[in-house]
Amino acid sequence: MRRPKSQSQRRTFAKQRRQQEAQEIELLQKWLEFGKPTSGSNPLASPPLPTDSPVGKLGDDTFSRYAGVELFKQLPLSKNTRDGLRDCKYTKMTDIQRASLPHSLCGRDILGAAQTGSGKTLAFVIPVLEKLYKKRWGSEDGVGCIIVSPTRELASQLFDVMKAVGKYHGFSAGLLIGGRKGVETEKERVNELNILVCTPGRLLQHMDETPNFECSQLQQILVLDEADRILDTGFKKAMNAILSQLPRKRQTLLFSATQTKSVQQLARLSLKDPEYLSVHEEATSATPNRLQQTATIVPLHQKLDLLWSFIKAHLNSRILVFLTSRKQVKFVFETFKKLRPGIPLKCLHGKMNQEKRLGTYSQFCGKRAVLFSTDVSSRGLDFDKAVDWVVQVDCPQDVATYIHRVGRTARYNTGGRAVLFLEPSEIKMLERLKEAKIPIRAKEVKKERLQPASPLLSSLLVKYPDMQPLARRAFITYLKAISKEKDKEIFDVMKLPIDEFSASMGLPITPKIRFLNRKRGGKGSSEAGPTPEIDESAPETLLETPTSGGDQSDEDESDNDLLGKGSSPQAKPAITEIEDVVPATRVLKKKKLKINPHRPLGTRVVFDEDGNALPPLATIAEINGGNRASTVNVDKVQERYQKVRETLKEEDKMDKLHARQLRKEKRLKEKMKLKRERPEEEDDEEDASESGEEGAPSRANKKSKVYFDSDSDVEGEAKKEVDIDTKNISLAEQEALALKLLSSMHS
Repeated sequence: MRRPKSQSQRRTFAKQRRQQEAQEIELLQKWLEFGKPTSGSNPLASPPLPTDSPVGKLGDDTFSRYAGVELFKQLPLSKNTRDGLRDCKYTKMTDIQRASLPHSLCGRDILGAAQTGSGKTLAFVIPVLEKLYKKRWGSEDGVGCIIVSPTRELASQLFDVMKAVGKYHGFSAGLLIGGRKGVETEKERVNELNILVCTPGRLLQHMDETPNFECSQLQQILVLDEADRILDTGFKKAMNAILSQLPRKRQTLLFSATQTKSVQQLARLSLKDPEYLSVHEEATSATPNRLQQTATIVPLHQKLDLLWSFIKAHLNSRILVFLTSRKQVKFVFETFKKLRPGIPLKCLHGKMNQEKRLGTYSQFCGKRAVLFSTDVSSRGLDFDKAVDWVVQVDCPQDVATYIHRVGRTARYNTGGRAVLFLEPSEIKMLERLKEAKIPIRAKEVKKERLQPASPLLSSLLVKYPDMQPLARRAFITYLKAISKEKDKEIFDVMKLPIDEFSASMGLPITPKIRFLNRKRGGKGSSEAGPTPEIDESAPETLLETPTSGGDQSDEDESDNDLLGKGSSPQAKPAITEIEDVVPATRVLKKKKLKINPHRPLGTRVVFDEDGNALPPLATIAEINGGNRASTVNVDKVQERYQKVRETLKEEDKMDKLHARQLRKEKRLKEKMKLKRERPEEEDDEEDASESGEEGAPSRANKKSKVYFDSDSDVEGEAKKEVDIDTKNISLAEQEALALKLLSSMHS
């Protein structure tokens, strides 16, 4: 329909559009009410409608069924939303979308749990757009929906999906995330936005600081993406403050890969008869079927060797590497970058500014690269092209974290692989993963394929001494993170080979670890009391890159695999004999050097005038026969003390004289400096007066002008101007002059 140009035509066009929207909304409401699914039911259990069956209104008061359908066009959606989905090439729904959309479009609260990469974003973006559309929401109505995400990258990704799918709607949306400038601009416009996609911290900042910003009228939708993390202890304080300012009457949607049913957590959200939809609860695996998962037992001090070898063996792949702390990420990234493995390297952690984080994320979505990251990349991020490998160098803190990490690959029915490095003391994590229905296999490492990195790191730290502090911080922050983990069956910092781990990072000596009161009990072992709480052109690859097809069996794997044949979880460490391949980078200390308390005392040797050795204190003792000192001579001691006093007094006098001389020289320098400056000022004043400049500063000794009446003055005669140099006349002359001035004033 062509848009009219005249004002009357525009009014007519707007009226017709409003009428069409009202008719469409009325039809959608009747359709939703007619086919509303039963509360507590799972639409996935309904048989899907044929794709060629009629959709929408079938008779006077009958409509097609939408519970359990497979295509978006079979849902009661507005034309604007359907057009947006069509432009984004979304046609067929995923399981979580089929299960949740029939309930959420009816206005019910949702608790949705599904595997990573299953399309949870559209499962809440569509209900948000539809509800605001049916409520005829406008800019004057303010905030109608808030979508809360735990990380900035995920919030930015959600915002892009919202803009793409909802581009035909007239709603205003804003992305409110920290780490970037423009807060004042946000405060000016935030009250005019209809949809807010934000992180908890930035949203709370606006609630506290932005004038007239309130969400008491938010009676539409609150969405929590990755709800399990938003509701945990890390965000508890911020979320409690946010929820206290939101009305209880609203629709709430919670989605995550690992959903929680904790009553205490959900009670804070004021949910009303929520629909719990776990579409993969009965699945044989908690992770995607096309994901191949492997674990290998490797000592802590040999993990960097295995990581370096793995990267060198997969130079044509896109690898996502997870480490525990951001200091580790920075250390591994900086050192490996200087070692130049032959593939682009990137890093991503929470302390990077927003521009760098988004830039790194977009760059990794391109060609082959390795991205070192903390768990900031483990939640919900969808990389445009499939991630070939997810490598977990450090053990995840729990099963949920593992699921989120490996969920960055094998998304949307594509293939992927994941590798987990486990230290021998962390082998119980394999049992936890298998209990959670995660099909993970243990494999050994082919030691002949290893390219050790420890000697390279040691040489690098010698060449670049400024990198040693970074290595120390990475070492300490990892041990701190392990000591803070709650599951002590898996994470026990006292079982870690701390000295060997320090040496593997290239450090010449093991840094002091003040938060551990440990006693060394042998090589690579530690014993201690309770740990205090801490507040806070590529060569041929050795492994084949996964394809976006079906699973690959063990027989299909190349014989050149870096990871060898499968083994049981109780297998011995994968690369225990690496010392035979690479010489040690340093000799480790088995014991700390201690001061011997039984060392001999008083062994100072004193010589006489002939060069003969005398016993201690011989110079102040009475000498008996045999050159032996028997008793201390008090007079000699007093005499010695008197000489020392006199020497100190003389030195004190010299010190005072020297200090006085320094002060005198300092004052003299200041005077000379002032004298040098004064002639320059006078020359400047003379130049200014001769050139006729206005406003030239007057000289300090310029003669003052005095006006008075002289004796020879007659009545009516003009007053004379006389220059008097007041500095060169005597006191009597000054008094006479003053009397003369006074008499002239009274006359």
